[in-house]
Amino acid sequence: MAKAFASQGDLEEKKVSFTEVGEGLYAFTAEGDPNTGVIIGDESVMIVEAQATPRLARKVIECVRTVTDKPISHVVLTHYHAVRVLGASAYGAREIIMSEKAAGMVEERGQEDWDSEFGRFPRLFQGHEEIPGLTRPTTTFRDKMTVYLGKRRVDIMTLGRAHTAGDAVIWVPDQEVMFTGDIVEYHSACYCGDGHFGDWGGTLDAIAAYKPKSIAPGRGDALVGEEMVGKAIAATRDFVDSTYAPVARIVARGGSLKEAWDAVRASCDEKFGDYAIYEHCLPFNVARAYDEARGIDTPRVWTAERDREMWEDLQN
Repeated sequence: MAKAFASQGDLEEKKVSFTEVGEGLYAFTAEGDPNTGVIIGDESVMIVEAQATPRLARKVIECVRTVTDKPISHVVLTHYHAVRVLGASAYGAREIIMSEKAAGMVEERGQEDWDSEFGRFPRLFQGHEEIPGLTRPTTTFRDKMTVYLGKRRVDIMTLGRAHTAGDAVIWVPDQEVMFTGDIVEYHSACYCGDGHFGDWGGTLDAIAAYKPKSIAPGRGDALVGEEMVGKAIAATRDFVDSTYAPVARIVARGGSLKEAWDAVRASCDEKFGDYAIYEHCLPFNVARAYDEARGIDTPRVWTAERDREMWEDLQN
């Protein structure tokens, strides 16, 4: 039997958890589906990652309303991917914040990414008819900006390329908690199809240098406590390195994409085969690693058509 394309066969609803990761700080998680962060200030609430549709965003809002009735004033989007941004309209926030680089990627490849992800993971696009269009920021920053939610300070910054070229992280200094987006994952495969393998480790080092007491990762359980944070950063680093190193060896001897695929399976299946979305991510990760190892710095744009062609080439 042919393997279902990407996550088209993943139709089971996931159990939602709403975990406190610091005083007034929460992680909305759902067994490997995209996470959302919540930062409650003195006067209002900031959301980190919007979900893929307004319908899914309302699940986050329901959880928020169990802990506060303060208005949602800000939505921060760590990068441009459709499953992270297209639910933003549901929050009614006055500000939508992205890095300048991520905002540019919305214009460069946002529609193609939307079409691509819609085909890959239909369950995450429940209620897609409500999406008003591409999500564009009202506010952008180059390296770092600070938002005050009353007295609560929130730093939003870029620490380096990793999951995409425009990744941002959010740091709440009064609790020493970080929201990392997909730079850090927990028991979930890293999606590297738009990534930068050579930079990812340095960006993880920059996150670790903050010595966060807790992290809300991009996917997987909330990371509460320094021990869990350290394990997740180490596992993320191992996943990225274990994907790229065998591909680089294949490219160095002039090998094919299919040979790279076989090498990554040998390197990663035993260690990471039970991770959420592992089989979904693997072909895209190998294709991007193969490009980067050949010197292609800017990830090629994924389209629905390219997705299918690559998947069939590698799976057959």
